[in-house]
Amino acid sequence: MQRQLMSELIAWKSRANRKPLLLKGARQTGKTWLLNKFASQQYRNVIRFDFMLEPSARSLFDGDLDPKRIISQIELLSGQTITPADTLIIFDEIQEAPRGITSLKYFNELAPEYHIVAAGSYMGLALRRENESFPVGKIDQLTMRPMGFTEFVRAVDGNPLADAILAADMNLLANVTEKLEHLLKEYLVVGGMPEVVSAFAATRDFIEARRLQQQIIEAYESDFGKHAPARIVERMRLVWKSLPGQLAKENKKFIYGALRPGARARDFEESLQWLMDYGIVHKVPRVSALRAPLSSYEDLSGFKLFCIDTGILGALSNLPPTIVLDGSAVFTEFKGSLTEQYVAQELLLQGKSPAYWSSTSGNAETDFAIDHMGAVLPLEVKAAENLKAKSLKIACEKFKLMRCVRTSLAAYRDEDMLVNIPLWEIGQIDRLA
Repeated sequence: MQRQLMSELIAWKSRANRKPLLLKGARQTGKTWLLNKFASQQYRNVIRFDFMLEPSARSLFDGDLDPKRIISQIELLSGQTITPADTLIIFDEIQEAPRGITSLKYFNELAPEYHIVAAGSYMGLALRRENESFPVGKIDQLTMRPMGFTEFVRAVDGNPLADAILAADMNLLANVTEKLEHLLKEYLVVGGMPEVVSAFAATRDFIEARRLQQQIIEAYESDFGKHAPARIVERMRLVWKSLPGQLAKENKKFIYGALRPGARARDFEESLQWLMDYGIVHKVPRVSALRAPLSSYEDLSGFKLFCIDTGILGALSNLPPTIVLDGSAVFTEFKGSLTEQYVAQELLLQGKSPAYWSSTSGNAETDFAIDHMGAVLPLEVKAAENLKAKSLKIACEKFKLMRCVRTSLAAYRDEDMLVNIPLWEIGQIDRLA
């Protein structure tokens, strides 16, 4: 498998003003695999500590955080001499050693010649628990997410088609639309968790993919009790289990009352924040206006809550994997929730911060909106064959927008104000919009 984040790691290595790198991401997204591959391809030597498997190594950060002392300890523990430019130092599962996160600040200030990558999950939670501060401005950061559609295509079908998708070669792709639609149906069910994709690429077995997805869900739910305060664990489970129902509504706005009778926002805000810190849910806020920057118009009273991965959402929904054999049903099932989940994932993978807008009267809503080249780009997701974009037109007229996007199974079309981008190409929205 290949991960698109590899190119960003290589760019980080070459940067003159490189800082220690923090690779964030939920469990099971492939952080360790990627760093090991990066190290083997780009460095003569690698020293790796896994603070979950090697608790004794946490002593590296006992006492002061002087980089010279820590480097000496690393050399003693590893039995290797560190040559800064040729050695990659990996601090894996760094959340188990929160002072290690703090130490990155001092490596940046006092010993920037060392190449250090720290990787982990729920690091914000770990820092708060140990009363440590986050080294803001002193580190570089990357976020590891599940594999996107193009990465999935590369894993299961090979490089040529994946390269054509990345190149947005619409003339070439027009000849393979049936194949692309079939692969996208598979992706909606299999998702992008690397272990699941690897198994599916080898076997094409949807049942095995679902078994692995259930294992991942069980691991996530097991983590709730290990790390979160006991008083909110049950509320975390309620929010997590409610995702399929919340997204299966026509209006996908998150409703606290759907969690249990009488539920209020203040009762669940902390549990929701923990799930977000884990990286397994993502909040897409409502905005009161489609004006740039969108963050200035966030309406804190409304949001949609998406899952980490389409495959995980399908497993939570008990969606039968065989739905891929049923025409286009996978795109429209549960009010198109898997399709909208997919688009949210692709936008996040491109570094976007998606929001959504709905009118106060309720007669119009854009599924998403993103900041784009100094303006705002509203986006409507069409899972069914009906391509009418009434809400988009209302939004564009109300806010005098020059451009809007519909994404659907239909072919690429640029109709002046409205551009239709095929679902399988939405990851290239910057190039096509």
